Amino acid sequence: MTSGRRCKRPNWKMWLRISGGRYLLTVFHASDLTTGSPKYQFRFTSSLGPFLIAMVAVIPDPRLMLRLLLPIFVSTVLASEKPNIIVILADDHRYDFLSCHPEAPDFLETPSLDRMAKEGAHLKNAFVTTSLCSPSRASILTGQYMHHHRVIDNQRSVPEGTRFYPEYLQTSGYRTAMIGKWHMGHDNDGPRKGFHHWVSFQGQGSYFDQTLNINGERHEQKGYTADRLTDQAIAWLKSDRGDKEAPFMMHLAFKSVHYPFQPAKRHHGKYQGKKIDYPETMANSEENYATQSRWIRERRYGIHGVDHMETGAFDKDPVPSFDDLYWRFCETVHGLDENVGRILNHLDESGLSKNTIVLYLGDNGFHLGEHGFYDKRDAFEHSIRVPLLAYAPGRIEAGTKIEEIILNIDLAPTLLEFAGIKKPSNTPPFDGLSFKHLLDGSGSDKPWRDHLLYEYHWEWNFPATPTLFAIRTDRYKFIYYHGLWDKNGLYDLKTDPQERHNLIDVPAFAKRKEALKKQLFSELQASGALEVPIRPPKGEPLHDRKLRR
Repeated sequence: MTSGRRCKRPNWKMWLRISGGRYLLTVFHASDLTTGSPKYQFRFTSSLGPFLIAMVAVIPDPRLMLRLLLPIFVSTVLASEKPNIIVILADDHRYDFLSCHPEAPDFLETPSLDRMAKEGAHLKNAFVTTSLCSPSRASILTGQYMHHHRVIDNQRSVPEGTRFYPEYLQTSGYRTAMIGKWHMGHDNDGPRKGFHHWVSFQGQGSYFDQTLNINGERHEQKGYTADRLTDQAIAWLKSDRGDKEAPFMMHLAFKSVHYPFQPAKRHHGKYQGKKIDYPETMANSEENYATQSRWIRERRYGIHGVDHMETGAFDKDPVPSFDDLYWRFCETVHGLDENVGRILNHLDESGLSKNTIVLYLGDNGFHLGEHGFYDKRDAFEHSIRVPLLAYAPGRIEAGTKIEEIILNIDLAPTLLEFAGIKKPSNTPPFDGLSFKHLLDGSGSDKPWRDHLLYEYHWEWNFPATPTLFAIRTDRYKFIYYHGLWDKNGLYDLKTDPQERHNLIDVPAFAKRKEALKKQLFSELQASGALEVPIRPPKGEPLHDRKLRR
C-alpha cells in the first residue's frame, strides 16, 4: 500500500557537458536521497534527421562510464565531422596549361586553378595509367588499373561487379552526387550506382545546348555546357542534399576541354593571334624521327596527326588550322577555370570550404603538336601527365608542392582515408595508394613508389596507336609496342625531356633497356595485365590517312 505523498526527486545539477556536431554528452550530479552518497546521470543524445536518440544511465561512480563513453563519443563526433569531398574532373587538360606553370603559354589565364595551387597543393608529377577517357575515368572511380576494371575503350559499358569508391562513401553516411560527363557506356546516360543525385548526358556530349539526364528524367538546357553543369553543382550544394547535416561527395566532370575545342561565346577569339611557341618535336624533320618508331611518324598523317589537317583545297578536313586549334584549346581552358572559380567562391561564401576537400585533375593529357600529334593514347609525357591540385583550408598547408609520382588510381584510396572509411575486405582491391600523408604532412617520410606502369590497348575506332606498355621512373622511360613490326622506345627524361631521341639501339643503354623491360613484364605478369582482351568491333573506325606530299 502506498501513501498519497509524492516521492521526492533528486535535485540534478549539470556536472559536465560535451557537445560536437549533432551529438551531446551531458553528465548530471545529485545526492542519493536515501544514503546521501553522490550519484551521476549520463545522457548521450544524437539528433539524426527528424529523430532524437537518447541513452540515459545512472551510476554511483562516473569514472568507469567516462572511460567507456568518452572514446565512443569522440570517435562519433569525429565521424560526424567527416570532410566533404569535391572532385572536379577536366577532360584532356594537359599538365602544363596552368598559368602558374613555368611552361604554360604566356597569354593563358587560369586564376582559379592558380589559386588552388597557391592556397593548397600542387602535385607536380601526376599521371594517368591509361590516357583514354573511359578507362581513365574508371581508374579514378575504382582505384584500379585498366586490366583490373576491364573498361578498355570508350564504346562499352562497365563490366558487372565493378565497384566505385563513392559506393563506400554512400554506405558510410555520405550524400553523393555525380554531375557531368560519365561516358562509360557510350549511349547510356541513366543514373549509376553509388550516387544519390545524378546529372549526366550521353557519350561525349556537346559544348552547347546539352540535354541532361537529371535523376532519370531528361531536361533540355540552353547555353554553354560547362556553365550549366556548374549551375547544377551549385544548386545541389545549396539544397539540403537529402540530409543537410551529413557529409557530402560531389564528382563534377566537365566535357571541357575535349576535342573539338569550343570555348564559350564570351571567350571565343580571346587569344586569337597570340604567339604560339610550337613544340620542338612538331616539325616533320629527320632530327625528330631519325631514331623514333616508324608508327610515330606515320601517325602524323592519321586522324590525330598535324599532317592530316588541311593540306589542300579538296581535303575538307574538320580541323582547318593548327593555330586555331591551339587558340580554341586555351580559350576553352580559360572558361573551365572560370567555372572552377564559381565552385570555390560558393564554398567560401557558404562556409563549406572550412570542411571541404577539393581535388582538380585531368582525365588525360593532350598533345598540341608534340611529335606531330593532337591527341593522347600514347605513353609520351604530354599524353600521360595531368594537372592535379588539392585545396582544403586547414587541412592542406598553402603552397604545398609535392614531387612524388601520383597516379589517377590513387584518388580512391586517398579520399576514403580522408573520410576515415575502410573499404570492405570482400570488395575488389585497390591498385592505387593513399597520398593523404603527402597532402596533410601526417607521414611525409613514408616510403613511396619510384616508378609507374602504363597500359593502352589498340582500338578498332582509332587504329593509329598500337597496344603498348610502359614503365617510367623519375629519369627513364621504356615503352614496349605490341603487335607491329617496329622498334620499342627508351628515353632519358633528364637529358631529353621532349623525348626526341630514342635510345633503344644505343649500346651504352642496353643494360638499362633490359632491366626496365624485365621489371615491366614481371610486374605486368604478376598483376594479370598480359591477358589482353579482344573485343568485337563496335562503332566506326577512323582509319583514313593522308598520303605524304
